[in-house]
Amino acid sequence: MAGLIKPEDIAEVRARTDIREVVEGYVTLKSAGIGSWKGLCPFHDERTPSFHVRPQVGTYHCFGCGESGDVISFVMKLDHSSFAETVEKLAARIGYELHYEEGTGPRREDVGKRQRLLDAHKIASEFFRDKLLTPQAAAGRQFLFERGFDRDVAERFGVGFAPQGWDGLLKHLRGRGFRDDELKLTGMFSEGNRGLYDRFRGRLVWPIKDIAGDVIGFGARRLFDDDQGPKYLNTPETTLYKKSQVLYGIDLAKRNIAKKRQLVVVEGYTDVMACHLSGIDTAVASCGTAFGSDHIKIARRLLSDDGTGGEVVFTFDGDAAGQKAALKAFEEDQRFVAQTFVAVEPSGMDPCELRQHRGDSAVQALIESRRPLFEFAIQATLRKHDLNTVEGRVSALREAAPVVAQIRDQSIRPAYARELAKWLGMSPDDVARAVGAASRRLPQAGSGAGAAQPAQADAPSPGMRSDRPDPRDPVAMMERQALEVVLQHPATLDDDAWRHFGEAHFTAPAYQALHAAIVAAGRLGRGAEGHAAWIERVRDEAPEPLRHLLSELAVTPLPASTQDSLERYCRDILAGLFELQITHRKAELMGQLQRLDATAPPEEHQRLNRELMALELRRRELRHRD
Repeated sequence: MAGLIKPEDIAEVRARTDIREVVEGYVTLKSAGIGSWKGLCPFHDERTPSFHVRPQVGTYHCFGCGESGDVISFVMKLDHSSFAETVEKLAARIGYELHYEEGTGPRREDVGKRQRLLDAHKIASEFFRDKLLTPQAAAGRQFLFERGFDRDVAERFGVGFAPQGWDGLLKHLRGRGFRDDELKLTGMFSEGNRGLYDRFRGRLVWPIKDIAGDVIGFGARRLFDDDQGPKYLNTPETTLYKKSQVLYGIDLAKRNIAKKRQLVVVEGYTDVMACHLSGIDTAVASCGTAFGSDHIKIARRLLSDDGTGGEVVFTFDGDAAGQKAALKAFEEDQRFVAQTFVAVEPSGMDPCELRQHRGDSAVQALIESRRPLFEFAIQATLRKHDLNTVEGRVSALREAAPVVAQIRDQSIRPAYARELAKWLGMSPDDVARAVGAASRRLPQAGSGAGAAQPAQADAPSPGMRSDRPDPRDPVAMMERQALEVVLQHPATLDDDAWRHFGEAHFTAPAYQALHAAIVAAGRLGRGAEGHAAWIERVRDEAPEPLRHLLSELAVTPLPASTQDSLERYCRDILAGLFELQITHRKAELMGQLQRLDATAPPEEHQRLNRELMALELRRRELRHRD
């Protein structure tokens, strides 16, 4: 049995890993105040950002769905990996050597299945790249050369060659210690009467990577006439490779998509290569399937598709199949908040052919020539009718009016209705009435399969239960704000303030439990312990049902725009909490004084009065602080 990872190593990996950097591999983050970042949640579909990350605290929390935790839980949930696998992956990312109980590391057969699959794909990718330089790969190199891709370009995109034999890759991976039961799960092999054999043979191969840059599958292009398989052959569905969620080139384009807030969707691997080489470094391609709803979720998170800008450009061939694909994209358009466009090359050339025949500038011009997808969809509908006849114009209006009615932006919809009237040569009022009637027949937002989904920020979640303190209660609100300050800026509390905080009584049960957890965890040390490690100590002390709330308080943006205003806010909130505690204590003492009878010793009167005077001095000190 492999030893467990030592707890101090887990803490070290957690402390050394930048949670913001890891999260940005999946989500585009924007500043949400001092030390706080936000983006579209990767755990549920939303239109306004409610997912917050606070790197200093090492915590994330979604105010929409309630998901929360640290960097380890984030990667576990998105990569569907075990705790040990995730720690090992993060340790490898920062170059940290893990130590195991009893001095043993994981045996090869005990290593997580997902990591074993990733390792096999990485080794296979290197194998294919090396084979591209061999004599038998001449046809593959010629294919690339004819399309304007030299050796450096092939290396940049990791293009390789699968040899024509039946077991070249199989023998290579067996030689690297992989068992057949593992290799069956990779999708790189088929199985016949004699056992496993290579799935990709005699083909040019592109590695397909996930958003984190790990190879999860391959796309292979036929090169030889005796190959009876399809022109393009992709990895089948596996635990790593889900074609509805895979976008070729996403690992290369993700940062540029986030920076430029543009996504260009092309059809093939060589089109992605041509676009990137031409300066269109936001290009991606779906792999053997239509660009669908799962792809859109990934794209929206990278675009930060929250209604403040951004564009999606679909490129399609000018033939009938290309137009059909464009209209299919139009059906999905409502899922985007960003404006969608279509760029169609009239001569039918794809970006790869365009670059090959006319150069980089032609590819750039293609993207610049983009037209709104609504306009393209409407005109494609009109082309199916004879507009020279009354009957043709009426039937075109019947078909085009629902297209205009689907336009989400109500400020744009009337303009397209007027454009449609011009294209048809009909009365704008007649067209407007037809569009209005079509709009009333459409499903309401959120009620149909293709309807735009509203933001989920108010949806109930495991971390947002009815037993939470009432946000309208001013005392509970002050207690919440005090917990936010202490969790996010514990250094604000000096020895005296920490003592007063520890003595404070919280009236809301949930906040009292979290206060107790903070006190039990102890004050943030002045030594090597980091803020994130301290938060983990508090999390360990907190009751399990309240850990979501703890994460929420640890990332809630505080109302301050500068460091000075932040420090002032923290002081004011803590002073307010302490003054409230003083007020409660004074009320208790006054009650005790009133209950004393004439037989009570004078010393008791004096003690109570001295404490009241001390409290009043403390209250005045808080009131007149800087």
